[in-house]
Amino acid sequence: MKQYTDDHAAAGIHFELPEIEVWPNQYPDRDYEIEITSPEFTSVCPKTGLPDQGTITVRYVPDQSCLELKSYKMYMLAYRNLGIFQENVVNRFLEDIVRAASPRKVTVVGDFTPRGGIYSKISASYERKA
Repeated sequence: MKQYTDDHAAAGIHFELPEIEVWPNQYPDRDYEIEITSPEFTSVCPKTGLPDQGTITVRYVPDQSCLELKSYKMYMLAYRNLGIFQENVVNRFLEDIVRAASPRKVTVVGDFTPRGGIYSKISASYERKA
């Protein structure tokens, strides 16, 4: 009998989180990259209730919009008590950033603190088709 259920696997994926706001990119014709590093990310394992901690790094090439950092911080803080697997955290960040800013390309990396001697680093990427 498996200990993790389908409900555990889907936990947090559809949770309503604060909107990530954007502002107009003043250099949309330039090919430049923005990196945002958040070393104090926290969420909760949906099965055990134990905290997951780590660093979330977002690297993106903006198009018409850039992420507004205060709203991004509020978005990130909303995960603090949310039961969600680490893999889902990274993919949810990616989806919400693409939805908010429609960047040319973006990579989200979750570098999580080891638990029980197991370390995980998860990456998810998106690149808009030309």
